[in-house]
Amino acid sequence: MPRPGAARLAPPSWLTEGLRPRAAPVPWAAVARASVALSAPLAVGTATGRTAYGALVSMGALSAVIGDTADAYRMRVFNIAVPQLFGALGVLLGTLVYGTGWTAVAVLTAVALVSGMISSIGAVASVSGLLLLLNAVVGAGLPLPSPWWLPPGLLLLGGLLVLALTLLAWPLRVGVPERAEVAGTYRAVADLLAAAGTPEYDERRRELTQSLNHSYDLLLARRARRHGRSPTLVRLLAQLNAVIPVVEGAAAAHLRPPRYGPLPAAYPAAVHTLADAVEQGRTGPAPAPDLPVAAGPSTRALVEAIGHAATVVHEAAPDPYAVDDRLGRPAGLEVRARRATRALLLSGASWRYGLRLALCIGIAQVLVSVIAVPRSYWVALTVTFVMKPDFGSVFSRAVLRALGTAVGLLIAIPVLAEVPHGWWDVPVMAVLAALIPAFSVKGYGFQTAAITPVILLLSDLLNHRGFHLVPPRLYDSLIGCAVSLLAGYLLWPESWHTRIGDRLVEAVQDTAAYVSLAFTTGPGRDEPARARHRRRLYRDLSTVRSEFQRALTEPPPVGPRAEAWWPVVIAVERIVDATTATRVRIEHGALVPTAAEVGTVTRELADLAESLRTGRPLPEPAADALAPDCALARLHHEVHAARSVAAPTL
Repeated sequence: MPRPGAARLAPPSWLTEGLRPRAAPVPWAAVARASVALSAPLAVGTATGRTAYGALVSMGALSAVIGDTADAYRMRVFNIAVPQLFGALGVLLGTLVYGTGWTAVAVLTAVALVSGMISSIGAVASVSGLLLLLNAVVGAGLPLPSPWWLPPGLLLLGGLLVLALTLLAWPLRVGVPERAEVAGTYRAVADLLAAAGTPEYDERRRELTQSLNHSYDLLLARRARRHGRSPTLVRLLAQLNAVIPVVEGAAAAHLRPPRYGPLPAAYPAAVHTLADAVEQGRTGPAPAPDLPVAAGPSTRALVEAIGHAATVVHEAAPDPYAVDDRLGRPAGLEVRARRATRALLLSGASWRYGLRLALCIGIAQVLVSVIAVPRSYWVALTVTFVMKPDFGSVFSRAVLRALGTAVGLLIAIPVLAEVPHGWWDVPVMAVLAALIPAFSVKGYGFQTAAITPVILLLSDLLNHRGFHLVPPRLYDSLIGCAVSLLAGYLLWPESWHTRIGDRLVEAVQDTAAYVSLAFTTGPGRDEPARARHRRRLYRDLSTVRSEFQRALTEPPPVGPRAEAWWPVVIAVERIVDATTATRVRIEHGALVPTAAEVGTVTRELADLAESLRTGRPLPEPAADALAPDCALARLHHEVHAARSVAAPTL
């Protein structure tokens, strides 16, 4: 039994949430790749007497290792190569202003503004902005080899080494990552079917949503970068689209009346069989799924959906022009470039983040210019990592970076104090580099702990300061975290508010639009538009969940406010599930609701969205209640439940 007062001594939830390692398998291929990519340049540099050159190549390889987060090989080329070019530009700018005093402060502040603005465009742009600023800070803070073109060239060489190691298996594994991802989505659907009617259903549905988002993003990103339609890609898109009706049937099965009993195990087993066929790329005549006789609309929908999916999975060459992309056709390169430029220059979020980052970098550079701080560039490096936009909460990143740096220093102390320079650096770097991908999948704090000793060892190879690097590294990291907390967090009112309500408003508004579309068209009509609306709905829910998890890592009052939204998040998820299930029932025999019944539900959803947006009390529901036998009765009940749950929060 815990002692009295033990709860008061426990660490706060916002801290333990960030310190809890994520359950993720160790990426052994990435571990081996990082070990070779960072140690081999040091071996070459030691053998040729150019240790500083080898350290710069390893530094470029480190950036590429951190940025290699994609699955498909074509995307990995893009994700590694583009950020490396920005990194080379950054170190060039930094080298040009090295030792120029206040000119360097002004240039780095301007680079920070540009870096922050481009980081808000997307994932690849975020890594590109990060490397642009990081390498500019390194170039402005370290004496690098001359001439001016040599440091950028060596960094690019390190990135090319990682890219070459990454692509070694491409000829043998072409298409394998994409097939594995789609097969994983099929298995997530099978798990959802197995959980239908049980308390585990909600968690399985959230896992499926993440898997669907990842699969569509993976395939459509490839689609956007290819001219025309690849037969392999068309087949995978067709297989992914074919599983969507099974997902809808799972929602209907979860909400079916208790008299039908649990869903037979034959349904998830059939989908598991299809997952194996997708992963192995099997074609040929589709074997008929061994399913029991349908006992109602939901199982009737599942039998039809699984049968259709089996046909599509085993089809060798689907019609390339009959495959709907579900999220809309990717725009042309010129259109996407115009959109990115518009988002960069006209978006308030882009300017706000750019100004926040520029303010923090400017303060950090002014501080180290006025006060003598050893190895002052580490202050700006810490600010850059902490303020990266897609790592989560600024507050938790600052805390986790301080803790991760302290742990990393404990690892680095014996290395810098006892390991002599020379050939011993190579095996030590091989071991330390292998820890980066192994720890990165566990969380930000773990990644920081793994990266810190590697950066220290590379810095020591350029400066030969040994153990004397350790104390300044800790001081500078703490100063950078403090600058980020004060200038990048506390000074901005938006840091003190959770955005869960805004995300829920979007989800409820999109639900109202989907209800209006789904129940005013007959069965089988306008399916592509409904599919795109439905995918947008589940993406909305995924965004709400991500925002909720981010807010939980914030200190009071943001964290407790986020917890207050949790019942509303669950209620909105139930509305979306009920909407999908109702549409399935109508597709399989239930009466189509009247326009007045649809109008009642959409009006109450619109009222809920407006109250969530403004915080005003909900108006009284319409007096014309739906009849119990109406197809929308269950959905209407969930809307009323959400309104009741939201009222106290509002």
